[in-house]
Order: sequence, then C-alpha cells, then structure tokens
Amino acid sequence: MALASLGRDPPPFFRQGPSALSRLVVFSALALLVMVADARFQMMQPVRSVIASVLYPVQWLAMQPLALTQAAHTRAASLMADESTWGQLQQKLSAQSLRANQVDQLQLENKRLRELLALQQRLEQTAVAAQVLYDAADPYSRKVVVDKGLVQGLRLGAPVLDELGVLGQVTRIFPLVSEVTLITDRDHATPVVNARTGARGVAYGETSSHADAMELRYMAANADVAVGDLLTTSGVDGVYPAGLPVARIEKIERRTDAVFARIYCVPLALVSGAAHVLVLDRVASTELARPAPEVAPKPTKTGGRR
Repeated sequence: MALASLGRDPPPFFRQGPSALSRLVVFSALALLVMVADARFQMMQPVRSVIASVLYPVQWLAMQPLALTQAAHTRAASLMADESTWGQLQQKLSAQSLRANQVDQLQLENKRLRELLALQQRLEQTAVAAQVLYDAADPYSRKVVVDKGLVQGLRLGAPVLDELGVLGQVTRIFPLVSEVTLITDRDHATPVVNARTGARGVAYGETSSHADAMELRYMAANADVAVGDLLTTSGVDGVYPAGLPVARIEKIERRTDAVFARIYCVPLALVSGAAHVLVLDRVASTELARPAPEVAPKPTKTGGRR
C-alpha cells in the first residue's frame, strides 16, 4: 500500500469520543474557570481542607527524620553549653573558696598582729618584730628560724614572744636570720613563778607526753600546786622580763615514794603555729659589779728609834 494513501486519522475501531485536541481545550478552559472561581469565591477551600487532612499523617511521618535530627543537634549543643557553663562555675567556685580561705587566714593573721602590737605597746623594753620562716631541720629539738639577725640589732639570748606569751629564746644568730629555741625544747629551762601562790620553779621542755608540753620540776610532792595555775616568768634569770605568761598547769602526779611531784604544763604561746613574733632586748644583767680589791694599809710608826 502506498504511503500517500495512509491518512492521519486513527482507524475506525480506535475512535472513542472527542479528539485529544478538543479534550485539551475543554479541560484547559475548565481548569481556568475553576481557578478563577476559587480565586474569587473560595469554592475549592473545602476540597483543599479534606485533602490536607488526609495528607497530614503522611507529611508528619515525612518530617519526623528532620525533626529528630534537629532535636538531637539542639540537645547536643545544649549539653555542650551546659558543660562549659558548669566548668566555668566550678572554676569560679574554686576561686571563691580559695579567696574565702585566704580571707579567714588573713583575718586570723590580722588579729594576731593587732594583739602583738598591743603587747609591744605594753612592754617597757624595745622589741623587734620578726616573722617565722621555717622550723629547724633537727627532729630532736624544738627550734624555729626567724627573718631577723645581727643587721637588725638582735642579740644572743634575747627573749622571743608571741601575742599569747613566751615563745623561746634566741640561741644562734646570723647576719640576716636567727635561730630561736622554743620553751618546749627538752634542753631549755624557763624560771617561772606560780601566779596564784608566788612559788618559784623551773619549767623544762617535756616531749614524753606530747610534742608541745612542759614540766615544772623540783617542786615538792606536797607543794601548793593545782591544775589550772598560771605560770609566769620570774625574771631572776636576767633573760625574760618578769610577769610574762608562760604556761598553765595541766596535770599533777604525786607519789608517796617520790620527793618531787610530776607537774605537766601546756605552753600558752603558739609554739607550733606562730607566724609573727617579738624579739625583746635582754634584761639588764643581774650580775653585781665585782668589788675592787682592798688595799692593806701601810703600818704607821708610833715611836722613835731606840
């Protein structure tokens, strides 16, 4: 069959209703009419509401992965911010705690310095303020090192006080530092007097009971001594001024087979925690001036030559 004899129209058994072009024109016009009507009169709003209600679960399910991802990202960012804030707060708390401890320490130090200044004003002797640097290296003695020496005018044997009482005595001196033997040292003796009875005695360092203790020795077993009595310096040694508080009696042991009583005392000074001290001048020597030797008188002549 020749190609020219073939028409453009479909075979008769494919013909079903209007042509495609006609339907395109009709449906285009119908769509345009619906759009105009919806724009002017909102005729399709119920249809859209129904379609939106039907499609909402599908949209919700489709949006869940994105919502979960955003929530996880927000949570992670919030945790990181909270952790950073917590770290900053911890640092601030540590700094505030350190400052609080420093404030307490400074207040205590200020209180002790004020008491030491008041004590210095009450003393008749000149005194030099010093700071305790460190404890001596000898574990068998009770000594500390202060930051004053010969340059500042300290002398060997000068008494050392804190705001509470007698602390010790300068036993070794250098140009810029000095070594102070505490009253609790076992080789240190402090002449004392009982403020209640006036009885004199000698207090030695005693480390057998505990580290910071003293013993009042050579007191008779029947001596008038009671727990709580205050011991002050007697001043007979020419080193410590009289009347300075030294220790308080803590325990008394009296035995019938012993001549002397065992009297244990607790020092009033902060022998283990003193930070600032006063170094006094030595009391004027009590040694009497040695009298000049007597010169024998020359014999006088009473008569003439026989």
